[in-house]
Amino acid sequence: MIRRDTLMAWPMIGFMLLFFISPLLLLLGISLRGADGGWGFGNFAAFLSDPFSRGVLTGTLALGAKVTFFVSLAALPLVMLYWHGGPRLRGLILICTLLPMLTANVVRTFAWVVILGRNGPISQSMLALGLTDRPFSLLFSEMGLIMALVQIELPLLLLPVFAVLNRADRRTLEAAETLGAGPWRAWFSAIFPQIIPAVLAGWVLVFASATTSYVTQSVIGGARLIYLPQYVYREVGVLFQWPMAAAISILLLASTGIIMLGLTMLARHERLQGHG
Repeated sequence: MIRRDTLMAWPMIGFMLLFFISPLLLLLGISLRGADGGWGFGNFAAFLSDPFSRGVLTGTLALGAKVTFFVSLAALPLVMLYWHGGPRLRGLILICTLLPMLTANVVRTFAWVVILGRNGPISQSMLALGLTDRPFSLLFSEMGLIMALVQIELPLLLLPVFAVLNRADRRTLEAAETLGAGPWRAWFSAIFPQIIPAVLAGWVLVFASATTSYVTQSVIGGARLIYLPQYVYREVGVLFQWPMAAAISILLLASTGIIMLGLTMLARHERLQGHG
């Protein structure tokens, strides 16, 4: 018998079954179909036995890890500024964080094409400062791709952290300072444990978005940097190998899902939630 208090959840459950679980099962079925019409794990074995394909898989996961690391570094000073700022400064930081999200990912990516180009502000600034003797381009390089992804994904980490900071208990900071801790030690021992679950949730979002960002990877990375989303597109749009593309998609989903599941379980750990 269906409980009355769960009735409101059934439309969402039905939506998920129809538009997420069903396509996923269909994708899994296609991935198990072999070139001879049989069924099995041949597509997965073929992908994992190829050194180039394994390199693309590890490179995609490494890209997600690098972007998550540099997003964390970029977020730290903004988080500290938000914590110590007054209402006006907090509002300004929040608007600056949200503003880029109001524009499409394609627009932000093509803005980075201009920034990273030979005549862009980075190259021209380095040239004006005498740090280089000729213009250079960061397009089609991993450094340029990471710079663009860090800026694009930064709000995904900042927003959950800001939400937790707004209701963080400042009395714990005052207690730590009263006990003799310095400003940095007091903040990291009293406030940082309160935002760890939000940081881990942000890492999950950043990692998932960075590894699957087909537009940014294609436009900034070009043909020199190949990641799994582009690999899937090549199998579908160029080679018309739907079963192999489905197998690669399942592997991408599984590999990123395992890492995201680990971070989610870590975020729900009792000691990290302040109950230990």
